[in-house]
Amino acid sequence: MSDNYEPKVKTIAETDSYAVWSAEEPDGETTYNLELNNVTIHMFEEEYKEFLELVKKLK
Repeated sequence: MSDNYEPKVKTIAETDSYAVWSAEEPDGETTYNLELNNVTIHMFEEEYKEFLELVKKLK
């Protein structure tokens, strides 16, 4: 594996203050990242799916 590996980043959604994006990591795992102002939360796919279920319950 190369030390110069750049993850493939995809923006899922964003507003002026918030963003959600994913990154395909060197090991093949996809991480999901929630940027909430100056806080960033990193999640693996299983955690992100559970988070989405939680958000759906808010509506």
